Amino acid sequence: MTWGAVLVVALALVAGSAAGVAILARSLTDGVAVALDGDLDTIGERIEDGVFDVQDAGDDLLVRLRSGDTVAVDDDEAALLPEVAEDETRRVIVDGDAYLAASSNTDAGVLTVARPVDHVDEAVVTATGLLAVAVPLALVVIGLVVWSVARRALAPVESLRRQVDEIDAAGLDRRLDGGGAGDELDRLAGTMNRMLDRIERSQRTQRQFASDASHELRSPLATIRQHAELAVAHPESTSADELAHIVLEEGERMQELVEALLLLARIDERRGLGAVTAVDVDDLALAELRRLRGLGVRVDGHGLSPGRVRGSEALLARALRNLADNAARHARDLVSIRVRADRATVTVEIEDDGDGIAPAQRDRVFERFSRLDEGRARDEGGSGLGLAIVREVVLAHGGSIAVTEGARGGARFVVTLPADPGP
Repeated sequence: MTWGAVLVVALALVAGSAAGVAILARSLTDGVAVALDGDLDTIGERIEDGVFDVQDAGDDLLVRLRSGDTVAVDDDEAALLPEVAEDETRRVIVDGDAYLAASSNTDAGVLTVARPVDHVDEAVVTATGLLAVAVPLALVVIGLVVWSVARRALAPVESLRRQVDEIDAAGLDRRLDGGGAGDELDRLAGTMNRMLDRIERSQRTQRQFASDASHELRSPLATIRQHAELAVAHPESTSADELAHIVLEEGERMQELVEALLLLARIDERRGLGAVTAVDVDDLALAELRRLRGLGVRVDGHGLSPGRVRGSEALLARALRNLADNAARHARDLVSIRVRADRATVTVEIEDDGDGIAPAQRDRVFERFSRLDEGRARDEGGSGLGLAIVREVVLAHGGSIAVTEGARGGARFVVTLPADPGP
């Protein structure tokens, strides 16, 4: 950065110096040319009036008057002046000295006058010498100033870089110190700290998820192995049919768990929606009503009304089924399913008349592998992923889900989805 700035300044100073010297030389030369024109006019008029003697021209001028073969000069060097066309000003060298020469025609002949320009050359050389010393010194000073300012300005950035470089997967609990000045770097540190918060939460969730998943998969495997070992050690204590029933039951549980995990993984990666179509949510709710009635559950479906959204029919059906199964599992006598819609949203309510969910636990029920009643959930085959799947499906469709207390004291799950705007 410092070298780049110095290079840019150097180019600017060199170009400016060259332009300044050129302007100085041109200005001084133009001054000599103006004086030379005045000399030509004055001397020409005096010659025509017959009152000028070439020998009286002066020390600073070279004057030559040529009339045919007759040449009159004020100095021997004037005889060496080259011919200069009228209305032309030319720089000439006479006996090693530089002059600016011009000519004009008079009644007495061709008048040529030359003025020395040594002072112009000396001024240019002096200015060039001064600039040759001043420019490098200025570059050194500018370089030091830029380096010092850049170093001080970038010191907080370097500090942040070192802090970030020291954070690894095992140190995500560390946070960056932005200095607290409230400037851009402090705000950047705050943004990165919030990012680290999200990464840490995600890592913690993934570790917990992996731990819970391994535990859930290990449990049916352990059950199958225990019964198999019992059958081998004590064949008389069990039968092939009983062992097969255990294997099939636990195998089905493992299959459901793996499928649920894969579904959550696809939704997490925003790849799980598949084909998006118009979905009649009331038809899905009606299908759940019929299914629960077929299982012997008493269901109230009087609150169904048409409601259409856009999304994955399979995922929405899975979400409603999970909610319906959850309500049926915890209901004492009745499950209610309602669908209502307005121009902006479609709302689905599934309510049971069970014991309900304490307010402090209502957010926890949507966490993966969360069970408020461990023993009953395992007895009935619950994995703790059903409501987590519901939440992820609803969020993937741009909706929201909440749980409140129902009219009969049980749990009421309220799903709100954006309505299909139609064609």
